[in-house]
Amino acid sequence: QLQASGGGWVQAGGSLRLSCAASGRAFSRYFVGWFRQAPGKERECVATINGSGNSIYYVDTVKGRFTISRDNAKNTVVLQMSRLTPEDTAVYYCAADPSAYQLQSGIRVDYWGQGTQVTVSS
Repeated sequence: QLQASGGGWVQAGGSLRLSCAASGRAFSRYFVGWFRQAPGKERECVATINGSGNSIYYVDTVKGRFTISRDNAKNTVVLQMSRLTPEDTAVYYCAADPSAYQLQSGIRVDYWGQGTQVTVSS
């Protein structure tokens, strides 16, 4: 199971830190990603990280502003978001799957966390 936390309200240019806590064993075998869905828009894969943390993907719109990291000893993945813009407003979800392809596609993903709202005001 995955538990997402850390969303909230922030002004444009500010920062937020999202955390995804996993329960169970073998966490390090899973790719973990953050997705977001804004009202009226499709769900988007924002960032993913592999089990060892040395392979990372970011969607172009967040490169240089968001950082994903993981601590396998604590079964957590963090998404540090900075220089936020109103376009980053969305419900953010974490997800985990043993397959990088399935994770990034968002299809038939093994685990989803509940969403956490991020609101950025201009």
